[in-house]
Amino acid sequence: MDQEQLIPLDDGGAGNQIDLASYAQRAYLEYALSVVKGRALPDVSDGQKPVQRRILYSMWRMGLGFGAGNAGAKPVKSARVVGDVLGRFHPHGDQAAYDALVRMAQDFSQRYPLIDGQGNFGSRDGDGAAAMRYTEARLARITNLLLEEIDEGTVDFVPNYDGAFEEPVRLPARLPFTLLNGASGIAVGLATEIPSHNLREVADACVALVKNAKLTDEELFTLLPGPDFPGGGQIISSAGDIAEAYRSGRGSLKVRARWKIEDLARGQWQLVVNELPPGVSSQKVLEEIEELTNPKVKAGKKALLQDQLQLKQSVLSVLDAVRDESSKDAAVRLVFEPKTSKIEQQDLITTLLAHTSLETSAPINLTMVGLDGRPVQKSLRQMLVEWIEFRQRTIERRSRHRLDKVLDRIHILEGRQLVLLNIDEVIAIIRGSDEPRQALIDRFRLSDRQAEDILEIRLRQLARLEAIKIEQELKNLREEQKKLEEILGSPAALRRLMVKEIEQDAKQFQDARRTEIKEEKKAVAEIKVVDEPVTVVVSQKGWVRARQGHGHEAASFAFKAGDGLYGAFECRTVDTLLAFGSNGRVYSVPVSTLPGARGDGQPVTTYIDLESGTHLVHYFAGAANAWLLLSNTGGYGFLATVADMTSRQRGGKGFVTCGEGEALCRPSPANVPAPAGGTAGALNVPATHVACVSSARRILTFPIGELRQQANGGRGLVLMDLEKKETLAGAAAYVRSVVIRGMFRGKERDETLEIRSLNNALGARGRKGKAGNFTFDPTSIERVE
Repeated sequence: MDQEQLIPLDDGGAGNQIDLASYAQRAYLEYALSVVKGRALPDVSDGQKPVQRRILYSMWRMGLGFGAGNAGAKPVKSARVVGDVLGRFHPHGDQAAYDALVRMAQDFSQRYPLIDGQGNFGSRDGDGAAAMRYTEARLARITNLLLEEIDEGTVDFVPNYDGAFEEPVRLPARLPFTLLNGASGIAVGLATEIPSHNLREVADACVALVKNAKLTDEELFTLLPGPDFPGGGQIISSAGDIAEAYRSGRGSLKVRARWKIEDLARGQWQLVVNELPPGVSSQKVLEEIEELTNPKVKAGKKALLQDQLQLKQSVLSVLDAVRDESSKDAAVRLVFEPKTSKIEQQDLITTLLAHTSLETSAPINLTMVGLDGRPVQKSLRQMLVEWIEFRQRTIERRSRHRLDKVLDRIHILEGRQLVLLNIDEVIAIIRGSDEPRQALIDRFRLSDRQAEDILEIRLRQLARLEAIKIEQELKNLREEQKKLEEILGSPAALRRLMVKEIEQDAKQFQDARRTEIKEEKKAVAEIKVVDEPVTVVVSQKGWVRARQGHGHEAASFAFKAGDGLYGAFECRTVDTLLAFGSNGRVYSVPVSTLPGARGDGQPVTTYIDLESGTHLVHYFAGAANAWLLLSNTGGYGFLATVADMTSRQRGGKGFVTCGEGEALCRPSPANVPAPAGGTAGALNVPATHVACVSSARRILTFPIGELRQQANGGRGLVLMDLEKKETLAGAAAYVRSVVIRGMFRGKERDETLEIRSLNNALGARGRKGKAGNFTFDPTSIERVE
């Protein structure tokens, strides 16, 4: 379309137009902001999303809360609540509103449930709640902290969606429910994951900040050491990690289940898990155990992978059976029976923690709508400071509202006091005057409000207007007036009142911490491998096997037709096989998992996840501290250890950077002398020099000290200055001699260069080198022991 599409704007007939792209951008931004502020993110003041706030306010209007007495309202059908919410405040789907109501009633979802639900409200195992026509609900007692001041001028009200009713912009929360119950939500471009916290600890932190705004982070985190999840569990992250997450507003905590060992008869025992990490259910753990002990063939594979079989064997070697004994008496009770009673208890525990969700991560993302109406990621201190500011405003508005009512009542009583001794005259004026209201004002100098009050009093009440009662009430009201004016006139008095109210609420609703905070190391299930010498045999087509012992003759290795030997690496069962991809990624395979020497072995690709369109080009097997010289055909190279390149991921690790048209040369073992206090490399003789050979039959040697280690990989330094269309055939670290291999008239040739010939080509790294005396085109170079 050559011309921009224009659409008319509804601007009252002005006839302005805007291009479609600009309109779409503006409309999408408005939609995104609506989702962020109107659905997904909680408010820092009361910790509620709009649908939650509307449900609570609607239930409060329906009289489903706890009054001044302790007797709570009778529960009503959830369907009735949902209908009232949809009809008055929330014109969305009924299921969305009911789901929000259900979550506020689940004690395993919220640390302090705001709704007291009766009936089936779901379970932590993912079972859904019964239909809304079956369940009943009323407000929980703690919800009074959110709602009981709502009619005292504490918050603003706005018209609902059709203007027929008014709803609160936020609730006058007496405690920071954003932290108490946390929140979880995904908006457009934003997400939030606020964990729940202990009420007593949050209250202590608020009181400390009110008393001392300059409280240090260390003191604040001592009072509020970490989240307190509804299901308990244990936080094993360090205090430093928790503090960093609180400072930045984003982080991840390591959490794990809690368990106990139950001793049985005849020396038997069983492991019983009774608390799970947040977001983990008994059903999920059982499914993970089933997947470990009865794995399924992965998509695109013909058989189970080696690591699947190894994992299955390691789990079955310690675990005999698992069953879920959870009930009403025990919300969580997962029983794990060991293979035998002689198994170390810690071995079973470590295996379960390492391979299931019994140990997992809990994200922290303190994103919410601030007092300024903007969705922002805040630190813990910013959250508390903003809530304290909100609470101060709330107390000010409440005090002003109460003061206005007190002053109005005083004004009325003063009017009654004026006419108390002239009741007969008042009655006569009312009976005989055409306009008694104005007559009373003129006679007794009353205000309109006072005259109206006297006219509204019934005759039988006049006899009860006793001076003593009026005086007593006036005295009490003037004392209250003085206190309210002090609060409004003195910031210090307001803070003292705030602290007093927080302490009272905390004392009423506090409970013990459920989640233990104790730093532990992450569970790692180590597969015990016997340290034995082996020879890893890799074929040219990537088939691998491990033969016991060292000193095998290469001629004794048999291969499939059309295949041959790539390399035989003498190492140990605890070492690692590295496979180098054409894309520069390095894949790691533990030598202990390789098949034995019977047969042709297995393709290396069965142990890794190779990227589509790439293939393996080189291999090396050795100890973690073995050094390698890595180079590419563009003439660049660097040093790295096997440990630098090792990765637990089947997808490998991006390590070697090759430019366009460049390829990785064969890695060369290079046991560099270790620094002081370090450990020597894997080879017996340390390399001292590097020899580079080009496709144009040139050779350059230089001291290995001119290279550097690049533990994170990369392209490296220039090894040899190459001419146009010339490539690096290879580079090798050596001590006395190297062998250069190549092709001559379609046949493989090789030539060994001793120390004298190599010294003739000695120069500085990055030089062109000298012409070699060999008569074939080099394709690789290797070190000779």
